[in-house]
Amino acid sequence: QVQLVESGGGLVQPGGSLRLSCAASGSIFSINTMGWYRQAPVNQRELVATITSSGSTNYVGFVKGRFTISRDNAKNTVYLQMNSLKPEDTAVYYCNAYIRTVRTAPWRAYWGQGTQVTVSS
Repeated sequence: QVQLVESGGGLVQPGGSLRLSCAASGSIFSINTMGWYRQAPVNQRELVATITSSGSTNYVGFVKGRFTISRDNAKNTVYLQMNSLKPEDTAVYYCNAYIRTVRTAPWRAYWGQGTQVTVSS
């Protein structure tokens, strides 16, 4: 079995920063792209940023210049550094990873349970 466990969410004032972490554990052969998504109460889940196993990153427009995604392959962990947070960044943030459990298995998407980020004064 594979688990993704997020941490680092919380309440922060506008303009503040938070750093989210997501650690993958269990029966893992290799991890391909990892990413962060978010979902506000009235919205669908949306992409925030992704990072490949080689470190190539992709950001959606509303977080460019404010958020930074990174990963530690030795720890099977992906991070999201969030700066200059705005009230509209309030959402549950989910981590996602494409993982092979054995060499011959297909890539499969796994999700974390989510961590709440609230930006409010």
